[in-house]
Amino acid sequence: MNTIESVLHEHRVFPPAPEFVAQANVSGMDAYKALCAEAEADYEGFWARLARENVVWKQPFTTVLDESGAPFYKWFSDGKLNVSWNCLDKNIEAGLGDKTAIIFEADDGAVTRVSYRELLARVGKFANALRSLGVKKGDRVIIYLPMSIEGVVAMQACARIGAIHSVVFGGFSAHSLRDRIEDAGAVLIITADAQCRGGRNLPLKPAVDEALTLGGTDSIKHVVVYRRTGEVGNPAAVMAEGRDIWWHDLEANQSETCEPEWVEAEHPLFLLYTSGSTGKPKGVQHSTGGYLLHAIMTMKWTFDLKPDDVFWCTADIGWVTGHTYVTYGPLACGGTEIVFEGVPTFPNPGRFWDMIQRHKVNTFYTAPTAIRSLIKLGEANPEQHPDRYDLTSLRLLGTVGEPINPEAWMWYHEKVGGGRCPIVDTWWQTETGGHMITPLPGVTPTVPGSCTLPLPGIMAEIVDEAGHDVEWGKGGFLVVKKPWPSMIRTIWGDPERFRHSYYPDELGGKMYLAGDGSVRDPHTGYFTIMGRIDDVLNVSGHRLGTMEIESALVSHPLVAEAAVVGKPHDIKGEAIVAYVVLKTARPTGEEAKRIVNDLRNHVAHEIGPIAKPDEIRFGDNLPKTRSGKIMRRLLRTLAKGEEITSDISTLENPAILDQLKEVVK
Repeated sequence: MNTIESVLHEHRVFPPAPEFVAQANVSGMDAYKALCAEAEADYEGFWARLARENVVWKQPFTTVLDESGAPFYKWFSDGKLNVSWNCLDKNIEAGLGDKTAIIFEADDGAVTRVSYRELLARVGKFANALRSLGVKKGDRVIIYLPMSIEGVVAMQACARIGAIHSVVFGGFSAHSLRDRIEDAGAVLIITADAQCRGGRNLPLKPAVDEALTLGGTDSIKHVVVYRRTGEVGNPAAVMAEGRDIWWHDLEANQSETCEPEWVEAEHPLFLLYTSGSTGKPKGVQHSTGGYLLHAIMTMKWTFDLKPDDVFWCTADIGWVTGHTYVTYGPLACGGTEIVFEGVPTFPNPGRFWDMIQRHKVNTFYTAPTAIRSLIKLGEANPEQHPDRYDLTSLRLLGTVGEPINPEAWMWYHEKVGGGRCPIVDTWWQTETGGHMITPLPGVTPTVPGSCTLPLPGIMAEIVDEAGHDVEWGKGGFLVVKKPWPSMIRTIWGDPERFRHSYYPDELGGKMYLAGDGSVRDPHTGYFTIMGRIDDVLNVSGHRLGTMEIESALVSHPLVAEAAVVGKPHDIKGEAIVAYVVLKTARPTGEEAKRIVNDLRNHVAHEIGPIAKPDEIRFGDNLPKTRSGKIMRRLLRTLAKGEEITSDISTLENPAILDQLKEVVK
């Protein structure tokens, strides 16, 4: 029986403060256990109750879960609703028309506030504009926009008329855009002339123009262009006659009132493409009803949303986090949220902290990679350290996108949260639609680096390669044993790939395979994510999760960030290669050798000699996509000494690859 060894042990525990527990939406462990017990006793009844209490239905559902086509599950399938209506009209009818829905801060610091009434008018106008182009229910629309009010409006407008949106992150290349246009069979692209990031105007429209010359894009009838910069003579503003239309011209004479398209609960709300192991992007298809329900419940449970909260999720709308916790979840709950166009380091590394101070943000949700880079920058630039800002408005912190190293967790807890804010370390995926395993801030004593316990109604377990449960304390494969409302429905146009990727026959075809290695604490049952299954190293017969080695490296006082990959080794099976960014300048010569020795000994001390990196390479930073994800595929290629032949157009800093080829001898 193959299990993954967990070798890192964390003993620090932070119980929620009694005053937080007292006001929480889920208050205390007994309340959490009661919800879990309700789901255990009557699984369908549990989700049906939540769906009736939290979602407004045009046509109520009578069927809850349809398992007849498993693993192609259906939820609330005979119900009808509209997501945009649930996000906007519902709140206005409840008296929130004048409440601020979005506080938008542009790259240059300009702030725009939009009320629910104003947002509905903008969505209605643009939805009518899309209908005037012939866009109808079921049509696919590509959205290639910067973080903006317009991005949210475009997504909501698609939802209003039943069009299926597929947002493509603005950092993706023309080739990546073309692949998504072709796979989705999209009829329309919504883009901007340019985006503003870090004080620079970066053209967007030329990538669309190039994508449409690459073939396979004949389905596109029109390109709608939002004028973000409007620079005279800007090549980004070249318009193809008969195909391209300025956003402002298109909607100029449109009514602000748009009757929503009432769609079936299983109607696809959106496709979101993720990179697949084959290199061909896979279009994750999400539903309308089940997805919206989970977005609402996780806003209430995980983020403990209150009517007066100012909520800020820093994710781009090009990622699932920006769908669930920017465009849909906060608005469906009548919240006030921040939408930020820029980057955390412009005009200086204190931008996030300055914005929290000025906008009096209550809940802040960001990625561990942003936290780690801001640790380095904050320590190097005392004027922009969180200590210099008034962050007392914060009451809750969250992390998303990857496991957070315990030392980064502690810095976040102490320096940003002032030691008083619960941290919700959320585990979920593009495919799950929303949070799956996470602390609840008024319930769960938190442990740095652990996502703790599954949400009520989420039946997560850890199994071995044959699908048998493994005992707590032993690592294995994270699975979800029952379908849940916001789950992926299929891979667009490729149901067989969906089946073998997520419901493999080896596990009986009825368990969702997350693709992550995990372990449960033998005493508390808390889950800790050990990294992707393909990030599991097999060193001399020991299967080690890369996350644990990275955490050990980052716990060294010199280290800001680390990424670990494996490379083939004649004797051990795999050798451990670590890429390290120090808090100080990149070392060379004898100093580099000394630090390598220190770090290897430190890992041996933290985990054991088996986990000592065979190689350590230093860089000024790590290769990341523009969304901040470390590109481990490239690091594996570098570790093997192979030439990089894959597309690196989404890489924030391509020059870093040369540094990371250098092995400290």
